[in-house]
Amino acid sequence: MLRGKRRTADTAFRWIAIGAAAAVLVILALIAVVMSSRAFPVLDHMGLDFFTSKRWSPANTLFGALPFIWGTVYTAFIAVTLAVPVSLGVALFITQIAPMRLRRPLVYVLDLLAVIPSVVFGLWGILVLSPILGRSFLTAGVILAIMITPIITSLAREVIETTPPGEKEAALALGATRWEMIWGSVWPHSKGGLVGAVMLGLGRAMGETIAAALVIGSALGQVTLDAFKAGNSMPAVIANEWGEADAMHKSALIALAVVLFLITIAVNLVATAIVRRSMARSRGKA
Repeated sequence: MLRGKRRTADTAFRWIAIGAAAAVLVILALIAVVMSSRAFPVLDHMGLDFFTSKRWSPANTLFGALPFIWGTVYTAFIAVTLAVPVSLGVALFITQIAPMRLRRPLVYVLDLLAVIPSVVFGLWGILVLSPILGRSFLTAGVILAIMITPIITSLAREVIETTPPGEKEAALALGATRWEMIWGSVWPHSKGGLVGAVMLGLGRAMGETIAAALVIGSALGQVTLDAFKAGNSMPAVIANEWGEADAMHKSALIALAVVLFLITIAVNLVATAIVRRSMARSRGKA
């Protein structure tokens, strides 16, 4: 009797788990199908010019997405460039150098930074950074860097902590300095996972909306390497223009969302694959 109840419970749990997994895939597929169908009118109207043109003029039904794609990629690149050294440094300090009584407060502060609403960062950027740097790619990149630093740091800390203690102790026992131990034992063991952590941070930076919209400047047609110029990004232009858009204009904004959707999925898939491969390699060595 008891065995039969256990089998029933196991079967029910199995089907619930399968249903939950299938629901996630169905939702993802529905998002892709609905968004793609709504984006088709502007893609049919503009063709490849949608991706290569710099001109964005809803009044003339001209929609060139290149400045927004560039702004998204460029601000994310600035953010990652600024965030990675800080994130890796903090992660190494917490895991390899800081005394135990200091680790918990540092981790708490990082977790607190990770849950602060993005609008707070955006307003701080307007009040503090914009008067100094202007509303620009650089200001948006700095704000995004602050936002993704806790994410990269937390992931990097978890990856670094998977390094077998025996390898670190052996390096120190052979006379290596702490830095030599980190470079010779921790880095080779963790580099794949650290790359994955950075790419997950990159995906987060690309998808940020409110903070970027507040500080990037909302300039149209800017495709430049000058970080002090005002620009725009895909999430920002969607947030700023959706409320006043007509049918074709909304189709163009949805097409931008589809491009962003595909880019972030690609980045996260690559990051996940790198992290999994790194973890599998670590378990194999252990």
